[in-house]
Amino acid sequence: MSTQTYGVMKKVKNKEHYVNNKDFLDALMNYFAEVERAKLNDKPKPQIPTYIGDCFLKMANHLSYKPNFVNYMFREDMISDGIENCVRYIHNFNPEKSKNPFAYFTQIIYFAFLRRISMEKKQLEIKNKILERTDFDEVFDANDLDSQNYSDYNSIKDAVHSKLRYNN
Repeated sequence: MSTQTYGVMKKVKNKEHYVNNKDFLDALMNYFAEVERAKLNDKPKPQIPTYIGDCFLKMANHLSYKPNFVNYMFREDMISDGIENCVRYIHNFNPEKSKNPFAYFTQIIYFAFLRRISMEKKQLEIKNKILERTDFDEVFDANDLDSQNYSDYNSIKDAVHSKLRYNN
């Protein structure tokens, strides 16, 4: 398929989405029907189908490569949190209200990422406060460091010292 634009041939791509929203919605509706059948027969809730889990994984992975999330060193934890929240809140999705499960679960993953970033920032602040209040020789042994780790040690030490000077 191509279109004519000012005498230049331009190819139109048939872009394949990594998660097909219609198939995803159908899988969710089938799963909800299975859950209802199990509830009526007093059986345990069925396991979430692999296809739905794959969709959650693809969505979380893809969102983690967006510019606002790509450079975090705890990206895998963010992805895990996003998937966990999708599984936890799968039953809150209502196909009667929305036919767009992709948007619903992407928002769940997005806010899970933000919560993880907030938690990690708090942990980093705690680590920095511990380093500020202790002597570096108690925390690090500079004799056991190779050249790369020694430069990391110096950069951490400089950052803490500059914070101490700034705060005083």
